Amino acid sequence: MGDSLSAGYGLAAGESWVDLLQQRLTANGFPHRVVNASISGDTTRGGLARLPRALTIHQPSILIIELGGNDGLRGIPVTEFSGNLRRMVALGQEADAEVLIAGIRLPPNYGRSYSEKFRQAQAEAAADVAFVPFLLEGVALEPGMMQADGIHPTATAQPRMLENVWEALLPLVEDTAGKAP
Repeated sequence: MGDSLSAGYGLAAGESWVDLLQQRLTANGFPHRVVNASISGDTTRGGLARLPRALTIHQPSILIIELGGNDGLRGIPVTEFSGNLRRMVALGQEADAEVLIAGIRLPPNYGRSYSEKFRQAQAEAAADVAFVPFLLEGVALEPGMMQADGIHPTATAQPRMLENVWEALLPLVEDTAGKAP
């Protein structure tokens, strides 16, 4: 459940980190089937509205939540962002899914106070679940890793994004291999 960073904005089919995740799972003999429920431009508000139906339809053993960047870019109050993220975690857990939050950092021009509160809200929502503090670690400031818009990663960046998630995700994958859809 994500936004453009997971939907593969500006990339060819099969190039996103989510597509690479499915390839890695398959290559390593894991039975998991990745369902990419990401929508470019989505916020935690939209993700929360879509999540109950997605959980019912797909019955995931693992739920990856990669939302929040658009909340920050739109200046959505941190209290709303935090509440939405916490509710998504709770819904995932109630559906018996292991949950991983893939976090994002806001650009410095959003102000130190808002950016810090935003970062802290992500960390607090992830207190009892797997957490990747910054999906774009090693990507955001690296030459050639971002598209011309400066917001969306290139195809070259996608393997690094997968690596950023993989370390936190692998234990969940191993724990759920017997019940994976």
